[in-house]
Amino acid sequence: MIESVKGVNSLFSTNALSGVTSETSGSVSAAAAQGTGTQMSFAQVMGDMATDMVDRLKLSETKSFEAIQGKASTREVVDAVMNAEQTLQTAIAIRDKVVTAYLEVARMQI
Repeated sequence: MIESVKGVNSLFSTNALSGVTSETSGSVSAAAAQGTGTQMSFAQVMGDMATDMVDRLKLSETKSFEAIQGKASTREVVDAVMNAEQTLQTAIAIRDKVVTAYLEVARMQI
């Protein structure tokens, strides 16, 4: 299931979003762009967030299997699972906002 989430990166076309920069995508990405001196596109920011989400979910699964084998403590597992849950909730909230914005644009009269 986690592997299928990686397909999110293919949904973003940098050609279609070339005019969108990090200034419109939030303070976190704007701070990241200022720190490196380069501008990141919205697609790059969303792709990075999806990759981070997949990595955290994989870490959570890995820690769970390590706990079953007796190699990880309960605290490590709980921390990893809570981290993954928070990341997943953030991704769901962003998805909901994007869908809502799309529906609002679709309802606009031209």
